[in-house]
Amino acid sequence: MVVCPSNPSEPLKPFEPLKPLEPLITLNNMYRKQTCGELRLANVGQEVTLAGWVQRVRKMGGLTFVDIRDRYGITQLVFDESEADAALCDKATHLGREYVIQVIGIVRERESKNRNIPTGEVEIVAKELNIISSSEVPPFTIEDKTDGGDDLRMQYRYLDLRRPMVRKNLELRHKLAFEVRRYLDAQNFLEVETPMLIKSTPEGARDFVVPSRMNPGQFYALPQSPQQFKQLLMVAGFDRYFQIVKCFRDEDLRADRQPEFTQIDCEMSFVEQDDVIEMFEGMMKHLFKELKGIEFDKFPRMTWEDAMKYYGSDKPDLRFGMKFVELKNMSPLRSYVQGADTSGVGQSVFPEGQFSVFDSVPYVAGINAKGCANYTRKQIDGLTDFVKRSQIGAKGLIWVRKNDDGTVKSSIDKFYAPEVIEAICAKFEAEPGDLMLILCGEMRRTQKQLCALRLEMGQRLGFRNPSVYVPLWVIDFPLFEWDEETQRYYATHHPFTSPNPDDVPLLDTDQGKVRSWAYDCVMNGVELGGGSVRIHDSQLQAKMFELLGFTEEKAMEQFGCLINAFKYGAPPHAGLAFGLDRVVSMFAEIDSIRDTIAFPKNNQGRDVMIDAPCAIDQAQLDELQIALNLKEE
Repeated sequence: MVVCPSNPSEPLKPFEPLKPLEPLITLNNMYRKQTCGELRLANVGQEVTLAGWVQRVRKMGGLTFVDIRDRYGITQLVFDESEADAALCDKATHLGREYVIQVIGIVRERESKNRNIPTGEVEIVAKELNIISSSEVPPFTIEDKTDGGDDLRMQYRYLDLRRPMVRKNLELRHKLAFEVRRYLDAQNFLEVETPMLIKSTPEGARDFVVPSRMNPGQFYALPQSPQQFKQLLMVAGFDRYFQIVKCFRDEDLRADRQPEFTQIDCEMSFVEQDDVIEMFEGMMKHLFKELKGIEFDKFPRMTWEDAMKYYGSDKPDLRFGMKFVELKNMSPLRSYVQGADTSGVGQSVFPEGQFSVFDSVPYVAGINAKGCANYTRKQIDGLTDFVKRSQIGAKGLIWVRKNDDGTVKSSIDKFYAPEVIEAICAKFEAEPGDLMLILCGEMRRTQKQLCALRLEMGQRLGFRNPSVYVPLWVIDFPLFEWDEETQRYYATHHPFTSPNPDDVPLLDTDQGKVRSWAYDCVMNGVELGGGSVRIHDSQLQAKMFELLGFTEEKAMEQFGCLINAFKYGAPPHAGLAFGLDRVVSMFAEIDSIRDTIAFPKNNQGRDVMIDAPCAIDQAQLDELQIALNLKEE
């Protein structure tokens, strides 16, 4: 139960959305009195004044049709040579795409109605036309199905933003951010701004750094997150904080990652893991109800270990099945956190000495593609090529087919007796018509490869419908992860994450088994947000720094402000952050976050519209006392 912080015995009232306000200012100026999206049959006979951009011009005999567009929609204009001045009609025929115009006319009902747009039942018979500004021919069509490629559209982003699809994404972003603020305000959260110029810390992703003119040779960093500041706000007694905040990470880019991104950043005091999950599950339910009309029951929860065992990912897509089936697992127990199901470890359905590929690896598992036994050899070869791609890295693919007549065929028939192949089918609970796809190797690596194969099969079979939403909380992450190259443990999240209290004794005996009080909100295979319960006990925090290889001096150098603050009474606290860009793209049913951001960077981290980053004047470098030492290629 979420309680009122001023009276812990009193539950907070359920969130009630505010009623929308009536517009306080109506359009009544020299440019326009109505928008291009508001006119309906009820307006027939009225004189109206519209302003906007020319979408297209069509001349049909003595009639010229012009579609005028603004942020609110499109309205059809009619210039009739039999009724209007010849000069007016001639002016209309010479309009170009993206001209900015003003038109005054009378609303009438259309004979040929357009059911695809809200204004499609009416048109404006033009009486006056004014060209406000002309336009060159745009480099691509300003339509949803544009002929402009990504690079061209990013170069002319201000034109791309005129496309209805992109504009709607930004309108959705506005509405979502507004609903987040309404929900959190109703739950007594305070929005507090934290600094953009902070101290660089080597841990985690690379920082963007900013030179200080007044402190030569010293640098600020742009924040990767407000982590320390929001914890300091809890020490300060603010109790419930949130911020919709820009963050920066200098890392390689992909569809769901930009060098600058926006977080819904939150922190709460005097709470445990369940309190945080309940609060922000409520926020996601509110957003889906208000913006999509979708209502959810309680979000399911899955341990990190089960997510990896059955789906090979800490953000599994649960819109479809195809759970992993383990056929052999000889992996070392260091790979498992406390409480993990290890009943299958040390078991194999394969007799030794018959197939060297399986004999030489610790892990063999696969998925059951129901109803795919009719896949041709060409289709299976295509799947083999898919898993052998460098991004996935499997060495090959084993298949077992259970035909419609119940007979079994496999790519490993010559290595194993029929009863072994039947045992494989039994493990998969295979039915006639099923196709089993199997990979092998080191456990974690193979699980990730099998995850990629599962998602590919889900896509091919039409199971990954973007209009279907399946939420999930992933919990019980390992507190530490082992790095083979450096032969040491690192924090899975960050050094302030609290261990599960039940596992604290393991910190001295078996770090690899310690679970964290961390949680991720996952939907359709995308991590929308995540966080953790923080360490508020100074002694436990010092222990964590020690286990992570920090000397006392190094810990004070990097985190001294937070360490010192904890000496003055730190409450139990926890928090999380949602990626606003990712949440919007999920609601918009698109894969890339780029079209949810007004002015994004490209895949090389460049803003090709304003040509950034770029070289700066030598005078600026001299003022900053920076000498460049660029290596010649």
